[in-house]
Amino acid sequence: MKNITVFLGSKTPKNPVYIESVKQLAQAIAQKNHTLIYGGAKVGTMGVLADTALNNGGKVIGIMPKVLTDKEVLHTNLTETIVVKDMHERKSKLQEIGDIFVTMPGGCGTMEEIFEVITWNQIGIHDKPYCFINIDGFYDGIRMYLTNANELGFISNQDFEKIHFFDSIQSFIKSDLFK
Repeated sequence: MKNITVFLGSKTPKNPVYIESVKQLAQAIAQKNHTLIYGGAKVGTMGVLADTALNNGGKVIGIMPKVLTDKEVLHTNLTETIVVKDMHERKSKLQEIGDIFVTMPGGCGTMEEIFEVITWNQIGIHDKPYCFINIDGFYDGIRMYLTNANELGFISNQDFEKIHFFDSIQSFIKSDLFK
């Protein structure tokens, strides 16, 4: 069993394909008896992820900064909730607890989280796998950016080989990263 940290949005996307993908991921995590680790919110795709995992018998740990608990976005029905001081401590705790990091479509906060994981991996703070779930081509631009950075020498070949993209939840759950 793994602790799977998922980065995703606190907003509800316009295209329902993203909601369906989040549900598929949550179901797979619960069915495999992995533990879902995420940002602790009850809103947007974050809330869908947690609710779906819980409804499928999954264990869900949310990590929420105190300032956001005061804004009433905290999911109150999780298996475990960890309240931290601020956003920096939240990202540190998500990385500390997680065995693997999965990036679903999301906004700027989602990008901040996964790029910190990539950077920490590159500088040796940890060596944990991570991936982008490229639903409906959402991360094509990020893939192009990372490929370009590698080709121009800004990301080493060794670090670039650690970056994984999956074009569907099904391809991710069939991979060695998920097993």
